[in-house]
Amino acid sequence: MSPRKTTRSSSTPRTPHLLDPRRPGRRTGRLLAASVAVAACLGAAAVPASATGSAGSEPVVSRGVTIPAFYNPPAQLPAADGSLVRTEPLPLGLSLPGLDGRQLPGTATRLMYKSTDAGGGPVAVTGAYIEPSAAWKGGGPRPLVALASGTMGQGDQCAPSLSLQHPLTIGEGTVSIGYDNLAVYRFLAAGAAVVVTDYAGLGTTDRLHTYVNRVDEGHALLDAVRAARSVAGTSLTPESRVGLYGYSQGGGASASAAELQPSYAPDVNLAGTYAGAPPADLTEVMKGIDGSALAGALGWSINGFAQSDPSLKAVVEANTNDAGKAALKDTSTMCVGDAILGHGFTNSKKWTANGKPLADIIAAEPKLQAVLAQQRIGNLKPASPVRLATGVHDDIVGHQQSRQLAVDWCRKGANVTYEAVLLPNLGDKILTNHLAPYLTDQGSAISWMTDRLSGRKAVSNCWSMPVQP
Repeated sequence: MSPRKTTRSSSTPRTPHLLDPRRPGRRTGRLLAASVAVAACLGAAAVPASATGSAGSEPVVSRGVTIPAFYNPPAQLPAADGSLVRTEPLPLGLSLPGLDGRQLPGTATRLMYKSTDAGGGPVAVTGAYIEPSAAWKGGGPRPLVALASGTMGQGDQCAPSLSLQHPLTIGEGTVSIGYDNLAVYRFLAAGAAVVVTDYAGLGTTDRLHTYVNRVDEGHALLDAVRAARSVAGTSLTPESRVGLYGYSQGGGASASAAELQPSYAPDVNLAGTYAGAPPADLTEVMKGIDGSALAGALGWSINGFAQSDPSLKAVVEANTNDAGKAALKDTSTMCVGDAILGHGFTNSKKWTANGKPLADIIAAEPKLQAVLAQQRIGNLKPASPVRLATGVHDDIVGHQQSRQLAVDWCRKGANVTYEAVLLPNLGDKILTNHLAPYLTDQGSAISWMTDRLSGRKAVSNCWSMPVQP
């Protein structure tokens, strides 16, 4: 494994509040607007961060949030992908006692399991499995939805499994909201079991999260299915159908997993995949993120790829100035909320040694071009139905590159249901054009997925691509 990541201890000076009252103006107003947009679309209840652990080693602290010792991987991992390393009960932050004594919407188990990273090495991944209290009323045995969360950040405190326990986490300069809990709970209400992956390095304290690395994410999602099948006392059977579900970063992860499943996990009984706003072409996506409310995600991408390929560190070192190097270090422990407040609407040329934007740096560096080309989704054919949805005004994860993924799959003969989400333009790079389709399309996405999990056939609409926006 990679060396243990650097974390912020409680003795580290707190990150200054980044909405500086001495610097009012347009940027501050836009940051506030972005934060309000996120809160309005993705609100959650506040629960204090946990300080408990169970793995027998000292927990670490990231931006004032104590990471339970459960998330410290052991020195040795099992050989088989998807093998459980450890489990423990996971209290859900939002739950109610049922009339029959069972918790609603279900009983959760925290997981650590083994996966394989993009370099072929073993990696410990954490996540959560939730056994629903509701009965499955569709066809066949109870199915399993493997949910890949949207962008949460790069700090361990941002892990999706922690957000199930604490829907809102606030620490020293950090804010993490478990917005994908809404989709989790909707599937549980339908009677489908759910497994959530934290991805490689998000939560686990031994390495950085390899943000938008398609192989790491695809493997982690597929191995989460294998891990869920090994949890004691579940109602899953060998015949249980599996669905992959994700939006934004999660849409890229589910899309990648759908492509990789035939070769990497043929044992997964995959019935269908939902990929919402997938970042399929990172060269184009980085252009959309640059200067946006989510500009901090550029730091997560660079940090992750430099970890996966250490030879990139020299390229990064040569092309960043002092401000860029500080930003990369800062973002490495940030969640979405703090990234918006800390680096929202930053133009990457402020971080580069020659004062040019990141897109120009990539265009001049063949090695960087090759890295991003390797991350392109759409070169393989999913063997099961896929529903791909993208907002036509999405200016964060660009609409056209997501649509191109649907075209690429259609040309390979895949069963694709493409949905262009038509909404008014809701603002310039403040996340609203990216978040609104997530919410407005969610009901249709879940309905499509439950049909697949019930055994109903999907009818491709690839024939209509030439006339769809």
